[in-house]
Amino acid sequence: MQMRIEAVDLPGRTCGAAPDFPGYDNIHVAVQRRDRRDELLDPHPGDAASATWTLDCTATATDAGIDIRGPYIQGRPGARFVYLSWGTMDEAGTFTMFRRAKLMLDAIAPATVTAAMSSGRLLARLRLTDGRGQPLCAQVRPPHIEWSAAPQPRGVDTATP
Repeated sequence: MQMRIEAVDLPGRTCGAAPDFPGYDNIHVAVQRRDRRDELLDPHPGDAASATWTLDCTATATDAGIDIRGPYIQGRPGARFVYLSWGTMDEAGTFTMFRRAKLMLDAIAPATVTAAMSSGRLLARLRLTDGRGQPLCAQVRPPHIEWSAAPQPRGVDTATP
């Protein structure tokens, strides 16, 4: 199965200082790999019109429900999530993280996960700017994210070896 994250309304490449936010320049956002804080999938600049990531994962039925796992899925069963890492990018391309958002997988309706297992794709849609105009952070659950099952694009094999 694949998980596709589609994000819009990014906060900008520069976010000014606020009482609890020091402000940053050359902001980027990426998906963080499990247990590898510095390994990021496809960083997007904070002023991009949108950002999209596609993650390979598996969904397995267990006694406790459906467990979603993969190289970019963090946490333990029942508390899994995907990290969107916010950071600055220097001229050498070095990413320095300053904030993260946790896309909480336990907030997905079981029927949606079951449908995604059949269709081959779980789709997440969200805005990446919070109510103060800053990069979205903390735990992200509905209504701030919309989860759905989507058909797999043509020519994509969903079989797991």
